[in-house]
Amino acid sequence: MITALRVNDRKKQVSIFIDGSFSFSIGEEVAVTSGLEVGQHLSAEQIEELKKADLSHSCFGAALHYLGYRPRSEAEVRQRLHRRGFNDEVADKVIIGLKERRLIDDVAFAQYWTDNRLSFRPRSRRLIRLELRQKGVATETADNVVEDLDDETAAYEAGLKKARALSGLDYREFHRHLSDHLRRRGFDYENISSAVARLWQERQPDSV
Repeated sequence: MITALRVNDRKKQVSIFIDGSFSFSIGEEVAVTSGLEVGQHLSAEQIEELKKADLSHSCFGAALHYLGYRPRSEAEVRQRLHRRGFNDEVADKVIIGLKERRLIDDVAFAQYWTDNRLSFRPRSRRLIRLELRQKGVATETADNVVEDLDDETAAYEAGLKKARALSGLDYREFHRHLSDHLRRRGFDYENISSAVARLWQERQPDSV
């Protein structure tokens, strides 16, 4: 029989005492939802179910916290939950719930990641696809999202800021530094050459 329920406001947990002795702790929300009260009798099966419910609730909270910073792929969330010590059974259940709520959606994540890259750190279609695969996005999904990307435009956008930082250099040094920069962003020779030539031409006084 439950003889005491002691709330720890700082940890948002409830300590449950059975027959005068501490038995276990669960989160406040789980305790309220379960309708626990002093004088209530709990079987061993009910105690186990309460512990499982608390573990699932903690896992769900950890996933939501992780997703709060930015969208994540399913694989990223799963890896994070494993690092937090949650087992496959609990993680799987939570991930199913998150997917049902569209809080995990690998297609939407892949589009977010691609748009973010192109807006802030442009890189090649090939490199973006590789990044998506490294984050656990399925090959077909990654291929579909990057299919229509324009590497020529992306290479030019990727070189704009760098070109400004290279002002004052002669063509040879300008070409070398900018080509190396674009190569690190995953662009091929043809798109690098096109972007370098265009950006060099645009910095010349008579091109204004």
